[in-house]
Amino acid sequence: MFQRISERLSGVFKKLKGHGVLKESNIKDALKEIKLSLLEADVNYRVVMDFLDSVRTRAMGKDVLNSLTPGQQFIKVVREELAKVMGETWLGIELKGSPPFVVMLVGLQGSGKTTTAGKLARYFKNKGKNPLLVPADPYRPAATLQLEKLGQGLNVDVFSTEGNKDTRDICRKALRYGKGKLYDIMIIDTAGRLHIDDELMGELAAVKREINPDEILFVADAMTGQDAVRIAEGFLKGVGIDGIILTKLDGDARGGAALSMKVVTGRPIKFMGTGEKLDALEPFHPDRIAGRILGMGDVLTLIDKAVEEINKEDAAKLEKKLRKNDFTFEDFRTHIRQIKKMGPLDSILGMMPGFNEIKKKGFKVDDGALTRVEAIINSMTLEERRNPSILNGSRRKRIAKGSGTAVQDVNKLIKQHKQTSKLLASMKKKGFKRGINPFNMQGLFG
Repeated sequence: MFQRISERLSGVFKKLKGHGVLKESNIKDALKEIKLSLLEADVNYRVVMDFLDSVRTRAMGKDVLNSLTPGQQFIKVVREELAKVMGETWLGIELKGSPPFVVMLVGLQGSGKTTTAGKLARYFKNKGKNPLLVPADPYRPAATLQLEKLGQGLNVDVFSTEGNKDTRDICRKALRYGKGKLYDIMIIDTAGRLHIDDELMGELAAVKREINPDEILFVADAMTGQDAVRIAEGFLKGVGIDGIILTKLDGDARGGAALSMKVVTGRPIKFMGTGEKLDALEPFHPDRIAGRILGMGDVLTLIDKAVEEINKEDAAKLEKKLRKNDFTFEDFRTHIRQIKKMGPLDSILGMMPGFNEIKKKGFKVDDGALTRVEAIINSMTLEERRNPSILNGSRRKRIAKGSGTAVQDVNKLIKQHKQTSKLLASMKKKGFKRGINPFNMQGLFG
C-alpha cells in the first residue's frame, strides 16, 4: 500500500536527517522532490500545491529551523499536513435514528460495490449489529447471485427481490421489510455503469427520493487514480454523496485517489478495501495512513486487528499455559490460526515501524510460512503435538512427507519449540510480567 510514494519520500527524508542544521535551500530541495513524488503518485495538482504551501510555511518557521533535530521536525510537519489533506480524523458510520440505518452504495461497474456491501455487513455484524443486504442491481443478474452467496457465507440475511426489476420498488419494499424485522442497518447495492450517464444518475436520484438513505457512500477503485476523483465529483453533483470507500488499495495503487479525494470532493474517505476477502476492510484513519506513507508503520491499526480477530478467551488460556511452561504444538497451531485471521503476513508486518527499510535490504516475506507450519503440526499425531519429546527421526520423516515439507523444516520447527520452552522456563524462574505477548513469532521464518 502506497509503496512507491513511500519509497520516494523516505529517500527525501534520509537526506534531510543527514543535516545537523537545515537551511532554506535544503527545505526547497526537499519540497521539490516531494512535489515530484506526489505528482508521480497521480495526486491532484491543486492538492499538491496547497499541501506544499502549508508545509513550506511551517517548515520555514523557527520550530523546524531552530530545532535540535530539524530533520525529524520537518517529517513531523509533513505527516501532520498529509493527515490534514486526507481529512485529519476518521469519520465512520454512526448508526443513529430509528432502525434500520440505510446505507446506499453507488459507483461505476467494476469498482467493487457488491463485495464492499458484503464487507460492510461483516464489519457491522462483528460489532454486534444485525445487517440486511439489499440487491438493487436488476440489470446484472450476477450481482444478485453474488450478494446472496456473500450473505450465506456471512450468515447475513439478503432481501429477496423475486425477479423484481424496479429498483425503487425493491428499495421501498426492502425498507418496509427491514423495519418490520428490526434490522440495525440496511446496505443497498445499487446498479452501476461503465461510465456516468444521465439514466444512471436519474435512477439513483429516484431511489434516493424514495427511501431517503441515511448515508450515500461512493465506492471508488483506487487503481484508477484521478479518474476516481473525477467520477466522485460526478456522483457528488448528480446524486449527492456523504462519504467514500476506496477499494483495491492493496494493489498497485499510487495513492493519488486517497490523497486527493477529501480536498476535491469535500467528502471524507470512511473505509478502504485492502484485499479480496471479506475481512479486508479497514476504517480510513488519515493520521495513521500518513504514518504508513512515510514508512512509520501503523501500530494502532495492528492493535485494532488483533483485538478484533484474536479470541480473548483463547488468549487468556494461552497465557496461563505459558506461565506454566506448558506450550504444546496444539497451542502453537491455535495461535497461528489467530494470526492468519489478521490478514496476509506481509500486510501485518507492513504496519510495523521501519519494516519498509528492512524490505529494502532484501528481506522477503514468505506468506506461505504459516501455512507450512500449520501443515507440519496437522501431520503430527495428537500424542506428538502434546509431547514433542517423542519426535524421533522416523517420526519426523513421516511428518515431513505428510505435510509436503522437508525434514529440515520439521527439525527447524521442533528446535524453535525447544527454544521457546527454555525461554519460558527462564521467565518462570524470574517471574512473569502481566501482559506477556504469546504471539512472538521471532525465528519462525529465518
